[in-house]
Amino acid sequence: MIEVTNLSKHYRINSGDVFALRDVNLSVSKGEFLAIVGTSGSGKTTLMNILGCLDKPTSGSYRLDDMDVLSLKSSQLADIRNRKIGFIFQGFNLLEKMTAIENVELPLMYAGIPHKRRREISMSALSEVGLSERLHHKPTQLSGGQQQRVAIARAITRKPSIILADEPTGNLDSKSGSDILRILSDLHKQGTTIVLITHDPAIAKKADRIIEISDGKMLS
Repeated sequence: MIEVTNLSKHYRINSGDVFALRDVNLSVSKGEFLAIVGTSGSGKTTLMNILGCLDKPTSGSYRLDDMDVLSLKSSQLADIRNRKIGFIFQGFNLLEKMTAIENVELPLMYAGIPHKRRREISMSALSEVGLSERLHHKPTQLSGGQQQRVAIARAITRKPSIILADEPTGNLDSKSGSDILRILSDLHKQGTTIVLITHDPAIAKKADRIIEISDGKMLS
C-alpha cells in the first residue's frame, strides 16, 4: 500500500541545510497497524505530512497504491487526501463555532455530498465513536477525549483506507487516551490501515509493528 524509498527532506537556512529526514525507507502493508516512535524533532511528523500528501520530500520516491505520488498535481493530491486518507491530530483541529456534527460534516461538504446524506453519514460516524448524545455540542462543551472522538468521526466519514494519527493521545488524560487507542484498534480490526505517530513507547505497543525514528533516520 505504502512504499517509501530513500526519502529525504531538508530545509535551507543561513548556516546550510538542515535535514528533517535522511534516506528513509518504509513499507506499510494494507490493513497493518504501524507505530512510528520518536522524540520531538526526530522527523516523525515531517514523515507523516509526506505520507499524507500534505508535503513533498526533497528527494526520494513515494508510491501509494501503486501511484507515483510525487508526480501528481495539487488537485490529484487533494483528491487522495479526501478519498483515501483520514487525519487525526494532537490538537483536534475542530472549529469552535460549529457543533460536533457540523465539524464532522465538513469533509463531506467539500466533497459535494448533499446535506441530507452527509448528515446521515456524520450521525453514523459520531455513533461509532460513542457520541450520539453530543451531536449538537460545540467543542468548548466537550472534554478533550470527546473532542478527539469528534476528530476521529470526521476522519472516518469517507471510509478512508488509511488513518494517519499524529500524537492522538498527546493532549489527553490516561483514560481518554485509552479510549482513543481502543477506537483506533477497532478501526484496524475493520480493515483500516493505521499509522500511529507517537513519542511514547507504551502507546506504540498497541500497534502490530513499531519503527523508531531519530534525527530523521529510521533505526528499526
